[in-house]
Amino acid sequence: MLTHEKLNQAVALLPEFGLDLWLLLGRETGELCDPSLPLILETTVTWQSALLIDRSGERIAIVGRYDVENVEASGGFTRVIGYDEDLGAPLLAELHRLKPQRIGLNFSRDNHTSDGLTLGMYLSLLDWLKGSQFSDRLVSADAFASALRARKTAAELARIESSISATIEIFAEVPHLLRTGMTERDLSAAFHDRVDALKAQTSWEREYCPMVNFGPESGAGHAGPGDVQLAPGQVVHLDFGIKQRGYCADLQRCWYVARPGETAVPTEVQDAFDTVRGAILAASIFLRPGVTGADVDAVARGHVVAAGYEEYKHALGHQVGRTCHDGATLLGPRWPRYGQTVEQAVAEGEVYTLELGVMTSAGIVSLEEMVVVTADGCRFLSEPQVELGLLGPSTYSPMNS
Repeated sequence: MLTHEKLNQAVALLPEFGLDLWLLLGRETGELCDPSLPLILETTVTWQSALLIDRSGERIAIVGRYDVENVEASGGFTRVIGYDEDLGAPLLAELHRLKPQRIGLNFSRDNHTSDGLTLGMYLSLLDWLKGSQFSDRLVSADAFASALRARKTAAELARIESSISATIEIFAEVPHLLRTGMTERDLSAAFHDRVDALKAQTSWEREYCPMVNFGPESGAGHAGPGDVQLAPGQVVHLDFGIKQRGYCADLQRCWYVARPGETAVPTEVQDAFDTVRGAILAASIFLRPGVTGADVDAVARGHVVAAGYEEYKHALGHQVGRTCHDGATLLGPRWPRYGQTVEQAVAEGEVYTLELGVMTSAGIVSLEEMVVVTADGCRFLSEPQVELGLLGPSTYSPMNS
């Protein structure tokens, strides 16, 4: 079971990050859930609950009596303790038994996926620990929780690759879906039909996934599909991903719709495509364990600027896993809004996007690929787009097909 793999991984990671114990707190997790919780527990909890992962290998769940059966059925915990009136007493008893010196809690300034401890639960914890030696042993588990989420197991990677394959299959239908005068919303609806047929989900909010851009008048970025109609002379750009079995894909592809008589992509658009593809390739060559996220971003950013384009106003890449933006290390510039996430070192097993675009008079030319970091570099998880698709102006099926 995947959660069992992650629990074993958590125990193995604790010494690396100088922690004796990882303590997760939660309540009503069906409504407000620490992002780390689904990694190690497949059910929800209702009352105030504490999950203790100790470096000795013990994994203890202290939950309300009516959650005990579900947590026991999950099979990942060595002990499940039920309570009726007060979580504090059994929690303190377990801490006295385990005697941890450094207790990691999920709070972080910069990383949303390891910032799941609510203020209310933290204040309750301080009350439970009042007068004990453990009050002074609480530290941030940010680096640990980030690594646990980021370093994918073989089973996690297999799920991501499956979602990528499904995404690529839908992208392959685009030339056959496009019709003169259709709107961005029309193409989005066609994608949703295919997602539904797979009994899958979109990788982010359905209203905005896929992001669809027809030509230069379309709202690029995180805007949802609009009423812009397809016409010759436009770049068609899509940002899309499937989510299956709890894991996401996130890819971008683009095509050029030829005007009557055009037999090749215009030079302006082709140069933009070559620059974007070249920047992604350069970053992929540089990406390896130990380099910082900022340094990877600088390689791609420098490539774009050297080609005469303005730098893109976002990070080059984010991690992907249980969510599309999966937290931890970011491949981005040293801007205040990214905090320390871009100063962190890349590690083996992490899955990143490499994405950027430049604007042309025909619309945004943007690509996004996904890679997994290996021991000495990285590996593309799907075939990168290496040519800008040229679509004929009558049926918008591929030319010369």
